[in-house]
Amino acid sequence: MKTAVSVPDEMFDDAERLAKRLKISRSELYQRALGEFVARHADDSVTEALDRVCDTIATESDAFVAKAARRTLKRVEW
Repeated sequence: MKTAVSVPDEMFDDAERLAKRLKISRSELYQRALGEFVARHADDSVTEALDRVCDTIATESDAFVAKAARRTLKRVEW
């Protein structure tokens, strides 16, 4: 898919130089850059989903779980 984007002149010039240095097309450079950016932020959606799940879980302390956790921690060497 083709799309048009606006970037500052200096950024465009930097990108041109990098594409030439890497011996790839400008299009390939922008594809790689966008791919890395999207991948880096993919964890955000996972975190947000887990946050929503945690918000729906009761936060009241369960006596059995608390007692079991204390017994387990007593047996663990710190």
